[in-house]
Amino acid sequence: MFAKSVRAFGSGILRYRAHILVDITVASMVLTLPMGLPTDQRAASAPEPAQVATIADDAELVRASTVSRGGTITPGGNPATRVADDVKPIVRYTLGRADSLQTLGNFYGISAEAIAVSNGISDPSLKNQQGREIMIPPGEGVLYTVVEGDTVESVAKKFKVAPKVIMDYNRLYFEPEHFAPKQLVFVPGASLPTLVYQTDDEEPTVIARPPAANNPRPNGRLAWPVGGIITQYFWAFHTGVDMAAAYGTGIGATEAGTVVATGWVAVGGLSVRIRHADGLESGYYHMGAVYVAPGQKVERGQIIGTIGMTGVTTGPHVHWELKLNGAFVNPLAY
Repeated sequence: MFAKSVRAFGSGILRYRAHILVDITVASMVLTLPMGLPTDQRAASAPEPAQVATIADDAELVRASTVSRGGTITPGGNPATRVADDVKPIVRYTLGRADSLQTLGNFYGISAEAIAVSNGISDPSLKNQQGREIMIPPGEGVLYTVVEGDTVESVAKKFKVAPKVIMDYNRLYFEPEHFAPKQLVFVPGASLPTLVYQTDDEEPTVIARPPAANNPRPNGRLAWPVGGIITQYFWAFHTGVDMAAAYGTGIGATEAGTVVATGWVAVGGLSVRIRHADGLESGYYHMGAVYVAPGQKVERGQIIGTIGMTGVTTGPHVHWELKLNGAFVNPLAY
C-alpha cells in the first residue's frame, strides 16, 4: 500500500509540472510573436496614432496640421492680424504743391490743427513743404510721440483729456508696452492750439476753431450762423467758411438784412443770400430746408433754414460766404 501511494503522488507532481511548463512555453511564444514579424507587417499591425482636433479662429484659419510623431508641425495658413473696428489706420501722405492744411482736413474729416500739431507744422501755408511726408491722424485729436519721463496722466493733462481716453484707444490696459519712449500714440479729442494765418496785409491773424456753443464774435458785428465746428477755412480756393453741425440744426442770419435769393444752385444745393448794410452780402449753402423768401426782412440771428446735405458735400454743414461790394472776403474777419 505504501509503494502504491508513493507512485500516485509522483504521478501527480509530474502532471502539475507539465501544465506549468506548457503555460510558460505559451506565454513566451505570445511575448516574442511581434518580434518575429517582418518590419512592414509590424508597422501595419501597430495602432494608429490618436487624432488631434485642429482649432480654427473666426477667420477659419487652421492653426496647425496633425502629423505623425517625429515629423514637423507646419502651419496651415498665413498669420492674420486684425484691427479693431474702432481703430483707424494712420495715413501717410506726401504733400503736393497745391495742398493746404484746410483742403487736407476737409478731405479726411478732421481739423487743420489736428494735422499741424501731429506733424509739428507751425506755418499753415505749408511754404516749402512740397514733397514732405506727413501723418494724417485717424480722427480729431493728435498723434504724439512718447518721450522719456512721460506718463499717461501727464500726456492727458497736456492735451486736456481724461487718462482713460488714451488708455482705451491705444489698448494700454492689455499692451502697456505701447506707451514707451519713441512710441506713437493717438490722443482722441485733444485740445489743440490755434493756427496763425498770414493775411494780405502781412499782419498775423489768429483764426481759432469756435467751441460748439457760446461762440465769440470776431469783432462784434457778425453773428455765427450756427454753433458748430469749423471744418474748412476761407482761403484762395475756398470762398467761405464751412461749419459742421448736426443735421437739422437751425441756421441763423449772421446780420439783419433783406433776403435777395433762395433756392437750388449747382454744387451749393439749397441756399439763401442776404444783403446787409455797408455793401455786405452773406450766403448760406448745403441747407436742408429754407424758411425765408426773396424780399423778406430778417433780423440778426433769425432762423432762415437748417443744416443739410444738399449739393456736393461730404457731411452735414453750412458753407458760409461773405461778399464786400461783390468780392469774396473772409467772414471771420467781420
